[in-house]
Amino acid sequence: MEYMSEEGYNKILAELKQLESVDLPRVREAIAEARAQGDLSENFEYHAAKREQGRILSRIRFKQRVLEHARILDRTILETDTVGLLSKVELTNLANNAKMTYMIVSPHEADIKEGKMSIKSPIAQALTGKKAGDTVTVKVPAGTMQLHIDSVTL
Repeated sequence: MEYMSEEGYNKILAELKQLESVDLPRVREAIAEARAQGDLSENFEYHAAKREQGRILSRIRFKQRVLEHARILDRTILETDTVGLLSKVELTNLANNAKMTYMIVSPHEADIKEGKMSIKSPIAQALTGKKAGDTVTVKVPAGTMQLHIDSVTL
């Protein structure tokens, strides 16, 4: 079981519907068209479409499993003063005074470009359970970071 936000759940559900109702029928049509051209042994379009179908079917199965094991987290029961899942955390890197803001989310919702960090990342693991004003030391692939938690909100 994996907890996630309602927004993340709905995004995965929408992607699944897109795969099932648009992408899969499109690739099945491409397979049918390529098959109609005759000799399949040297038909590049047929083999490419079959590979694409396999990729889409695999993606559909993965998304179905994610949704099957997902539980939407009720924000009203979450603590607002400590870092946890769905917390928005403002940080300062003490080495260079760089300010960062991240939302801690499930691994399936993580997107650093959108400011969403996986709860399973080293930084989020170190921050979990901490409060505003705390300083944490985190081992990351590039070395060690010292981060000061400026604020925690939901």
